[in-house]
Amino acid sequence: MLPIRLTGGNQTDNPEAEILVCGGAPKGSYTKAELGEYISASRTCGRIKVTDPNPKWAMEEMPMPRVMSDMVLLPNGDVLLINGASNGTAGWEDGRNPVLNPVIYRTYPSDPVPGQRFWVLNPSRTPKMYHSGAVLVADGRLIVGGSNPHRVHNFTADPCPTELALEAFSPPYPAARDSYLLRPSIISIETPLNAVPYRGSFGISLMLGQYRRSRGIEAVMMAASFNTHSFSMNQRAVVLKVARVVQLSLVAYKIEVNGPQTTAIAPPVYYMVFVVHAGIPSQAVWVKVQ
Repeated sequence: MLPIRLTGGNQTDNPEAEILVCGGAPKGSYTKAELGEYISASRTCGRIKVTDPNPKWAMEEMPMPRVMSDMVLLPNGDVLLINGASNGTAGWEDGRNPVLNPVIYRTYPSDPVPGQRFWVLNPSRTPKMYHSGAVLVADGRLIVGGSNPHRVHNFTADPCPTELALEAFSPPYPAARDSYLLRPSIISIETPLNAVPYRGSFGISLMLGQYRRSRGIEAVMMAASFNTHSFSMNQRAVVLKVARVVQLSLVAYKIEVNGPQTTAIAPPVYYMVFVVHAGIPSQAVWVKVQ
């Protein structure tokens, strides 16, 4: 599910919800892979707004085919596709040709300039195939690990040995020369009873070297997901409405934020709260929603 934006006219009990599905294996891939034929994975991305009265799929194509990939929501609203293979399917020894290049899927706007939806990033040197995973952590990076496409551990297989190492991947949040001035730093989150309330508001105090009003400022709650077999269960991003921005000093600000309306929008668990300015997220602070 793409980020739920509780901004503008979408701040209701039933906000718009949109699903994104990318890649995968065509029908019959597993049977053919078991017989030694590794057909190309899908390169399609389908997007559907399930809250529409008459929902319809909008289809696009990725720069390359991909199966066994992980799709991770980023604090700035983009989706990172990482890991996986371009041929075969999930299963022991059933994938071929690892995809080493992560890809950014830009979720906003819904109708991008042609050719600017996907952004192919620099390749990894480590294949991440079956049984690999990736999760977002509080500093905005991803922890990427695993990969064992074999029935037993095989540390000498070529080109995809069993991999036990963990890697930290830094997404390319806007890297302007002055990006260090544009990255917020949360000082404190002021909530009643030490929890973000439903249908209430709370404050976030922060430092920001250079506030560019035209670039906007957002408060984003990211649920802590757990990942296996190309699925990040419990993955959810909720973009909260910033009701007011108050400048306290040259570089100190306080924002007043409206909490989510219902438990259906944001179940009562712990979330990472990021402040995002000009597409650049702060370090997150953990909060409980109740």
